[in-house]
Amino acid sequence: MPSTVASTEAEMRAALPSWDRVAGNWNQFAGKIKERWGELTHDDLAIIDGHHQRLIGKIQEHYGIIHEQAEVQVAEWLKGLESADGG
Repeated sequence: MPSTVASTEAEMRAALPSWDRVAGNWNQFAGKIKERWGELTHDDLAIIDGHHQRLIGKIQEHYGIIHEQAEVQVAEWLKGLESADGG
């Protein structure tokens, strides 16, 4: 349903400042990403190198899910980071 995709896009836009923090501290967050998506390899993390869409693509590739599902997973993960930081 389009409203689900629209809300997902809105959530992602709201989470972008968090992604900027992830990208800026990629080495720190790469380990957390590996914990969340254990099928990603160290080579995958090197290719992703802080790029949001590359992460989504690698999640799709390794987990056999559609783009929107990968976006939701990343948005939820980012939301969890913000909650853990109290932000």
